[in-house]
Amino acid sequence: MEEYALIMRHEDGAAVASPEQMQAWMKQTMDWIGSIAAQNKFVSGTGLPFDGARVVKSDKTVTNGPFGEVKETIGGFIVVKASSVEEAVEFAKGCPVLQGEGNTMEVRKIAKGDGVH
Repeated sequence: MEEYALIMRHEDGAAVASPEQMQAWMKQTMDWIGSIAAQNKFVSGTGLPFDGARVVKSDKTVTNGPFGEVKETIGGFIVVKASSVEEAVEFAKGCPVLQGEGNTMEVRKIAKGDGVH
């Protein structure tokens, strides 16, 4: 069983949701995570708030971010256990973030044994 990161990408420029819509999406997301946890395949996850975000560029300049040149922002991620990338993709297909036009889910296998701790 491998671990995969399911990365939630939001297309910038979309209309800001109402507090009620945000609450509904959060419930849907928690239900989605709960369904993965019920299969004992949820490892961890978190949202990544935009408030206070910064981007450090190769020339060491720092900008408020994640805004500006980027078309998409990462809203959060979860880590799941899956027997294959196809199983991880099936988990990703159920994410409520995909209800937003232009939003995507990126599925990445997590490297092991690279010596980084």
